[in-house]
Amino acid sequence: MNAPDSGTDRAADEAPSAAPTTSFATSSAPSSSVGSTGDVGRSRERFGSAELAIVLSRYDLGEIESIKEFPRGSRKAPKLIIRCENGKFLLKRRAGGRDDPYKVAFAHEIQLALSRQQFPLPRLIGTRRDNNSMLERNGAIYELFEYISGTGYDNSLQATGEAGRILALFHKLLREFRSEYKPQVGSYHASKSVQRSMKIAPQTLGRIDRDGRNADEIQALVRSLDTSYRAAASRVVEAGLDEWPTQIVHCDWHPGNMLFRGDRVVAVIDYDSARIQQRITDVANGALQFSILGGGEDPAEWPDYVDVTRFRRFLATYESVPECIVSKAEIEAIPWLMIEALIAESVIPIANTGTFARLEGFSFMRMVERKVQWIETHADELIAAAAQ
Repeated sequence: MNAPDSGTDRAADEAPSAAPTTSFATSSAPSSSVGSTGDVGRSRERFGSAELAIVLSRYDLGEIESIKEFPRGSRKAPKLIIRCENGKFLLKRRAGGRDDPYKVAFAHEIQLALSRQQFPLPRLIGTRRDNNSMLERNGAIYELFEYISGTGYDNSLQATGEAGRILALFHKLLREFRSEYKPQVGSYHASKSVQRSMKIAPQTLGRIDRDGRNADEIQALVRSLDTSYRAAASRVVEAGLDEWPTQIVHCDWHPGNMLFRGDRVVAVIDYDSARIQQRITDVANGALQFSILGGGEDPAEWPDYVDVTRFRRFLATYESVPECIVSKAEIEAIPWLMIEALIAESVIPIANTGTFARLEGFSFMRMVERKVQWIETHADELIAAAAQ
């Protein structure tokens, strides 16, 4: 689910009182009745009127007052804000490729377990007939969430610390969690997907290059990042990662997946990447995401360094949660995991499309190279800061 608009009220609490369950039957083939604007250009999928009427009838919403399109997040996953007698909700049809019912069921199990323990997240709303957390119809999967409004991350130390504390709470609450569905494994660390992307990135960048760069310049940049990625992965293994216990991790802990009110996290969203891994992969990525510094439309103007003060605050508040102390060995792995996460996040989409969001791929990767080199050079400083 993508972050709701920040300017609307929080959903009312009159939702079904019993927590929904998660189960599914074998889906039938997709039907042409599912409304769509198609995949041409940058068009956005939409609900068909008949489709919407049928889907809404499966929920106990009471009288519907208004329905508003919510054009955020993936264009392949249409969303609507539903204001009705029983509150305010967000309806979503999952995008193709993210609608494997087993993976959805696993993500829902996590959300329901967290919801029972008062973790801040939008509640899943169960269907009218069987209180199921997902609705399957004609090969599509629908979800209805409590609507929670909030603001984005404001870069403050207080909000940074809150993000670290909530991650620790997430890990603590799910430490002993066991799912009846098989979770995903793997992460940005020593990823085969990253290695594959390194191989195809030069060809992708060469096809779309508009600045006349020669193939040798592109190859040199990709080779530099590949070398840094492999070296960082080796340092993480040397630190002992493979011997550390695993548990459920969020695997996508960044400001865009949180809603704030002031400096308090009121909702964590998007559990689709959750999987089994060592918790430090989450901690290191979170420390990176909440301390990295961006800029405007030109990545060449972005600074090399991370905000060490925010980096320290994120980790300190993570450890403020009982039973969430980070070991010395884990701390020593953090800078190298940050390098892996930074490279993985950029190389994979750029290898596929040649761009990172709206930014030209080569320039973005050059900026990533600078940041990676800064972390490599200042790894000891970051380790010392994390140990304070």
